[in-house]
Amino acid sequence: MKFIKQSSLILFLFATIISTAQEETSTEKTIDQQFTDVVESSNNYQQFKVIEKTKMTQLQANTKERINSLQAEISDLKKQISEEQAASLKVQTDLEGTQQDLEATRGEKDSIKFFGNPMKKGAYQLMMWGIVALLLLGLLFFIYRFRSSNVLTKEAQHRLDETEAEFDEYRRKALEKEQKLGRQLQDERNKALKSPKN
Repeated sequence: MKFIKQSSLILFLFATIISTAQEETSTEKTIDQQFTDVVESSNNYQQFKVIEKTKMTQLQANTKERINSLQAEISDLKKQISEEQAASLKVQTDLEGTQQDLEATRGEKDSIKFFGNPMKKGAYQLMMWGIVALLLLGLLFFIYRFRSSNVLTKEAQHRLDETEAEFDEYRRKALEKEQKLGRQLQDERNKALKSPKN
């Protein structure tokens, strides 16, 4: 009894494996190959082909299944295409935003705020070098004026020193002359006082 159960179980499993293998081979074949197999395995009756109903039903089911899988694949591909288009549109929008940010950043990088107004770096540098050149010219002018004033001041100081020396000499001579005249006057007075007595 045990042998019969085991034998029937093995026979059932073997039959199941063979039927699934045939189904798999029939579904693995293309629809065109399946049609060719059905036509070639069918019987002839006069000029007609007689096809077994089970084969025709199986072929119809396989065709319907293949059509459904293709439609599902088409639907998935359409969905994937629309998702990729949306992603592409988002990337393009992000790229445009990034380009605008880049242009704004370049504009800020290439400009300097001067008294609150944006100014291009080249114009700013030109203006700054112009101011430096103007200040340098002003400094050179003031140095020149200072030196010429210094020369004039030294000349005036020298003349003043000479004039003071001349004046001191004149004063000394005038004082000597005054003292000499004073002595002479005193001598004359003394002589005059002495002479009437004589």
